[in-house]
Amino acid sequence: MNEMYSMSIVTHNYSVLAVLLAVGINFYKLMSTKGVQEYRKFIMLFNAVGATFLAAVIFTGVIMMAAKHLEFTLENLVMIIFSIVFIILEGKRAKKFKYIKNDDMEGFLVFREWAKKIFAFEFIVTVIIYIWMVSIAK
Repeated sequence: MNEMYSMSIVTHNYSVLAVLLAVGINFYKLMSTKGVQEYRKFIMLFNAVGATFLAAVIFTGVIMMAAKHLEFTLENLVMIIFSIVFIILEGKRAKKFKYIKNDDMEGFLVFREWAKKIFAFEFIVTVIIYIWMVSIAK
C-alpha cells in the first residue's frame, strides 16, 4: 500500500505541473492569437489535453485518499473544492467562447480580457496550493 501511495504522490505532482503547463500554454495562445478562428482550432484540440491533465490530478488524488482510508483533511477539502471551481471556470470559459462568431473580433477582445482573469486565477491558486502541499509533505 505504501508503494501505491508513493507512486500516486509522484504522479500527482507531475499532473499538477502538467495542469500549470496547460494553463500557461492556453494563456500564451490566447494572447498571441490574431483571430477567432485560429484560437477556436487550438481550443478544440487543447481543451481535451487540459481536461486530461486535470482528470489525472483528480484521479491520483482519489487514489491517495483511498490509501489513507478516505481521511478528509483540510488539504483534501481545499483541493476538492478547487478542482470543482476549476472545472466550473473552464466550462464557463468554453461556453462564453462558443457564442463568439468567427468574424466578431470585438467580442473576442472582450472574451480575451475575461479569459485572462480566469487563467490568472487558475494559475495563481494552483501554484499556491502546490507550494502549500509540498511544504506540508516535507
